[in-house]
Amino acid sequence: MRMFLSRMPPDTEEAALLTAASVDAERTVALLRITVALGMIAMLFMAMEGVPDIDEQYLRRQVGLAFMTMGAYLALGTASLWAVQRGHFRPWMVWPVVTLDCLFLLANTGLSLANSDVPGLVVFAMPSVWLVPVILAFAVLRFNPLLMGYAAAVITLGLIALALWTPAEVTEDIGRRMQLTMQTAPNMMRVTMIALSGVVLVAAARHTRALLFQSIREARQKANLTRYLPAKMAGRLAGGGLDTLREGRLVHMTVLFIDMRNFTRWCEGRDPAEVSALITDFRSRVQTAADASSGLIDKFLGDAAMVLFEGPNGAASAVDCATRLLEEMDDLAQSARTAGVDPVTAGIGLHCGDVFAGVVGNTDRLEYSVFGDTVNIAARLEKLTREVDMPVVASAAVLAEAGAEPARNGWTALPPVQLRGRSSGVAIFGRGSFAE
Repeated sequence: MRMFLSRMPPDTEEAALLTAASVDAERTVALLRITVALGMIAMLFMAMEGVPDIDEQYLRRQVGLAFMTMGAYLALGTASLWAVQRGHFRPWMVWPVVTLDCLFLLANTGLSLANSDVPGLVVFAMPSVWLVPVILAFAVLRFNPLLMGYAAAVITLGLIALALWTPAEVTEDIGRRMQLTMQTAPNMMRVTMIALSGVVLVAAARHTRALLFQSIREARQKANLTRYLPAKMAGRLAGGGLDTLREGRLVHMTVLFIDMRNFTRWCEGRDPAEVSALITDFRSRVQTAADASSGLIDKFLGDAAMVLFEGPNGAASAVDCATRLLEEMDDLAQSARTAGVDPVTAGIGLHCGDVFAGVVGNTDRLEYSVFGDTVNIAARLEKLTREVDMPVVASAAVLAEAGAEPARNGWTALPPVQLRGRSSGVAIFGRGSFAE
């Protein structure tokens, strides 16, 4: 039977979601990198037609460097897309990819300066520098502040180093080359890079917006589940469909029932507001004890409640919760006496075993429930507290799983009880006494 409840801890779930988002972002970045590279190559072809002295050795080298850089950039985008599509991409790979992005920019700019023999102070006149917004926009798409800071630091330090470079002598020919960097063709390259940066940022904004709407949908879905399901359960179930939730599973649990004694008689002749205040106080105390013991309140039934405990320490947690509930009920009784009101008591029953746990109902009304013999026995042991005149009755199975020594921990062995539907008696223990 497939389990609809994930055993993945919350932090692992978040890590998995971030990993999936990282891979999806890298796919988008790879496609945009290919688009940018192809756009720049096309722009280079058009720019070549606008430069009259293209046959000059210096210009041929400059154009060759640009084509080589864009070709390598295209290859990087293609390799990244292939790795993502094939499922080979891992989150750590984004760091060397970002490093290569930065190095492509700095290498092309540095080679252009060296080829032109122009001073590093005019580094920002080099068309390749205008790739900076594109690369930083790529970093934004990855939703990683550290990665964004790393890319900005590498580019900043690299440009500072290039700006400090100075040729041996600034000749008239070098001055003419500097003028060439401000002509129409290089300026068109800069405009193209700005436009491509805008495209990348639009993609980043769209991607962020999609993630925001997804988060809103998931939060709304979780809020809807919380209306019907225990809050702890809704957090684990929010990602699954209704059919999956209904499949259920067989799980080992410790079940605790608590029910107030003589509540109906206590309510006779009392103001409804007073009755409501008592129920509210009782439920608040049960919630406090359950939360402190890692218990899950399955449901409140008027003046009663069923609390579930799962995991290897479930029985020990249930015994701890019963102890806390005794303290809470004693405090509640003392508060009633102080106020001159008749005190109320409660009975608690505990049993452990396999139960069927699942969500039942339709989209208008969902309910998380557990079923099985374990639940029935725990409910009957709670009712047995009336007969044995002890506030807590637990099966021997619960104490055994909790590692409790009955005599040392204040438990009293009671005669085995024959429960309906069982061929053999159930060994039980009682604890505590009802406050006078």
